[in-house]
Amino acid sequence: MGIGMRAAAAASLLPSGLMQTSLVRGALPMTVFSLTALAGVAMVGMLIATAVRRAAPAPIVVPLLATIASGVVGLIAAWLVSDVFMVFGVSLGWPVIITIACGIAGLGFLIAAIVVANRRRVPCTVARRMMRALAAVLVPLALVSTGLRVDAIYGEYQTVGSLVGYSPYASIDSITVHRASMTVAQWRSRARAHRLPSMPDATAGRVVTADIPNTRSQFHARRAMVYLPPAALSPTPPRLPVMELLAGQPGSPGRLVAASGIASMMNAYAAAHDGLAPIVVVPDQNGADSHNSLCADTSQGNAETYLTRDVVDWAERRLPVAKTPRMWAIGGFSQGGTCTTQLAPRHPDLYGAMLPVDGELKPTNGSVADMVRNYFRGRRADYDAQVPVNALAALDPGEAHGLALFAGAGERDAESVRNMRTIAAAARKAGVDEITEIVVPGTGHDWHAVTAVWHPGIDWFGARTGLGDMTKELKDYPQVEVQE
Repeated sequence: MGIGMRAAAAASLLPSGLMQTSLVRGALPMTVFSLTALAGVAMVGMLIATAVRRAAPAPIVVPLLATIASGVVGLIAAWLVSDVFMVFGVSLGWPVIITIACGIAGLGFLIAAIVVANRRRVPCTVARRMMRALAAVLVPLALVSTGLRVDAIYGEYQTVGSLVGYSPYASIDSITVHRASMTVAQWRSRARAHRLPSMPDATAGRVVTADIPNTRSQFHARRAMVYLPPAALSPTPPRLPVMELLAGQPGSPGRLVAASGIASMMNAYAAAHDGLAPIVVVPDQNGADSHNSLCADTSQGNAETYLTRDVVDWAERRLPVAKTPRMWAIGGFSQGGTCTTQLAPRHPDLYGAMLPVDGELKPTNGSVADMVRNYFRGRRADYDAQVPVNALAALDPGEAHGLALFAGAGERDAESVRNMRTIAAAARKAGVDEITEIVVPGTGHDWHAVTAVWHPGIDWFGARTGLGDMTKELKDYPQVEVQE
């Protein structure tokens, strides 16, 4: 059993309420931040008191200088890791860089305070012990506060359970999902006549887990997540559109569902559209957090076949889904966004729409030479065929005309903004005639950008697939800037 599986198994023994405690808002982060601030103020007060008793500035000046020096070193180190060496493949963004620098500055202050407290010339033994104890408490508090703040900026881990792969969702095998028996247009007609089929409350869509067989690909994927709108849970469901969504790397289907808030957005949409909303299928394109499949068929696994054949075959066999490309979209964040613009133009017979956020210009895991050697058995042409601009250029006019692009990027992630514009330009050149580019102010390479883009994106896709008309223009949605 792997580390992740052992952690998830251990988490299952803990109360579900604890596992679902929020890490980004509410009591837990506020308590940690408050305790850190109070303990920090107390430590400064004790250092000032020591300086006054000794009639010497060293007890306060030394920690102050250590704080400044540590902060500067931390800022430079975080910037080098983020923007120069690109250790994580993308820039961390200045809010994260500054947060890390502040955390390192705090640790520098505490180390200096401990040194001051241990100096033999500190006259009061009780004060020395109190400072040591306070510093011992502050070190983990400072680390946890820094981690929580970074997580809040990204929005990656929403709950305590998400840290260990805990899932509160039941298997799809625990519910009955019926075959489609009408079109979306017929469902809407019945709604207008007040003759809707029975279904759960219009806001009560379900998130479930699913083991999708890898019949064609033999790709070893983790369990997928599926959102079923209320109409899909009816005994007589309509043939619904599908959004196949992909997380980043590292990432997982469960983290996409939690971090994007996709279920809440879909439930809100369903409540306004007589229980109708797209079915969302979130498969795993990597198999593990540490593995990057490039979303391609390579020597390291047939991820492309899994995502475009096994997943699609399973959905068409198991769920009440429509089977025409116009009714299918693929989307994703970061690596999932890159996969989106790879796969849709390579499979225009399956997907009619793309919803990438903060994607890259090409599949990336090391240098191109390394990927050609390690993934594509030395065949450069096979790698080049996976590059989105090349895949778009290979479309014939009819295929390009059937595609649509609804792309977004966080304003602070300048590289992703440039990537989005490059992909959009390639799509226009290929003949894709429905293209939307959105920049999200105040966000970077994070899930906040994803949520802001997919909120109007769901309405856009719903209108495109006949679920309902858009009731406002894109520019009227909060926190988005539509690029002309």
